[in-house]
Parts: sequence; structure tokens; C-alpha cells
Amino acid sequence: MADQSPVASPAPDQSPVASLAPASGSGSGSTLRDHGDPGDAPSIPPALTPVVNATRPSAAEEARTIASSTNAGTLATLTADGDPWASFITYGLVGGAPVLCVSNMAEHGRNLAGDQRASISIVAPDAPEDPLASGRITLAGVVTRPTGAELDAARQAHLDAVPAAKYYIDYSDFTLWVLQVQRVRWVGGYGRMDSTTGADYAAAEPDPVSPHAAGAIAHLNADHADALTAIAQTLGGYPDATAVTCTAADRYGLDLRVLTPRGMAYTRAGYSEPINSIGELRAASVELTHRARQA
Repeated sequence: MADQSPVASPAPDQSPVASLAPASGSGSGSTLRDHGDPGDAPSIPPALTPVVNATRPSAAEEARTIASSTNAGTLATLTADGDPWASFITYGLVGGAPVLCVSNMAEHGRNLAGDQRASISIVAPDAPEDPLASGRITLAGVVTRPTGAELDAARQAHLDAVPAAKYYIDYSDFTLWVLQVQRVRWVGGYGRMDSTTGADYAAAEPDPVSPHAAGAIAHLNADHADALTAIAQTLGGYPDATAVTCTAADRYGLDLRVLTPRGMAYTRAGYSEPINSIGELRAASVELTHRARQA
């Protein structure tokens, strides 16, 4: 289910200090600042009018999108002594559940055999210049060894994602494990994060638009800057916007970075209806522009 919060979230490339509001102090009456802010960090100007439609993907949808965007991550396991152990792994997906092909001789293979609790950290590909502005997830749960038809499906899912595994997947000293996801943590960059359940994660679908949107976003920014400005001014809550850049697009709408005389801000412009493919993005963007210019 999409997140319909009316408050526009900071975009993934927003600075870490600017995205967090100062907290009020207590006791002495002093003011405490997040992250030791020296007092000169930039502030984010708020929207001046209501954002018409701030709908965006839910944390579960964001997590499914990141998980399906790559085939590698970092597996965390526990040694026999209870020590944490991190290992680079490759994976496929069955219904969002990562399928691992692990050597029984590897440290993490021995760890999984002894304690099935595990988590996988996955970073979205095509990271921005600042790695902490990247989208990433942690999937936590327990691993199981599939059998019967589930084993066949898991094997094929891993091979589909990692073709090179055909050279070792059937070796007797390799085991297929499926992570049964119980808890999910998603971080979308500075100031954007949420948790969700394994059940919601399993029920969600990867976004069909965002992985393919780079070209369309570049086109919007290069050829339709005036339309983006109108959208931010009338639909995005920033009537004082002077320049606007689209930073992301998904099935629900556009993320916009807005320059105003009050400073840099970020807002959201949702489509009238969700779209189901990158091929529908142009029409949805045109519809947003028409609404903005008629408002």
C-alpha cells in the first residue's frame, strides 16, 4: 500500500543536517541541536500551500524495489561463539525472499547450519556521489532449506539472478537457503526511513517505473523545466519556486527538488492514478502539467 502522508519527505540527496529539525532542550532551557549542529546548517523552507497529492511508495514497496534491483548484498550471521559475521553474497528472489547458494565450507555457511538467524543488507545500485544518500534495506529473519517443488523454484530463482551459479549450484558441498523475512528496515537516504513487517514486504510488489526512469527524468529536466516549476508551484506547495528539478519518478508520482528565495526544498507531485509501466510515465507527466497550469 502506498504511503499517503501529506508531508513531503526530504529527497535522497538532501544533506544530513538540513533534513533534521533542531530539538528543544530541557532542564537548563538550552536548545539541543541534532548531530551537534553548530548553528549554521541550512534550514529547509516549509511548503506555503498544501501539497495536493504526496502519495509515494510504502516502505514495503521501496524495499521490494531495492531487493529486485540487484543480486548482491552483505549477509550477517552468528558464529558458534555468538560473534557477528558479515559476508558478501549473491542471491535470487522467490516472492521477495532471498535465495542464497552457500558453500558449506564457508564461514557463513557453517554459521547458518548452526544458527538460522540472519539478515541481509542490500544497497540500491547506481549510488549517488554521497553513499549515505543511497537507498538501502536490511531484511532480517531466519533461513530455511527448501525441499521438493520449493527447492526447484529456489534453484531456478538463484540461477535466473546469478547465471554463473550454474557452475557450482549442484555441488554436494553447496546448500540453497531461503531467508524467510520477518522484519524489514528501509532507508531512502537522509531523513527518509521506515520499518515494515515481513508479511507486508512479501505482499508488496517492486515498483515498475523507478528502475527504468533515468532517461525520462533527464528528459523532463532538460526539456520541461517550466512544466516542473508549474507543478511545484501549484501542486507541490511551493508557489515561490523559481527552479525545479525532478530527482526521482515512480508509479505514484515525482520527487522534486525546489529552489526558492527561502532556500532549497523538496516536495512531491502525485499522479491522478498510479501507473503500471515506464511507458505510461509520459502521459502521467503531461496530465500533471495540465492540472498545474489550470489551477
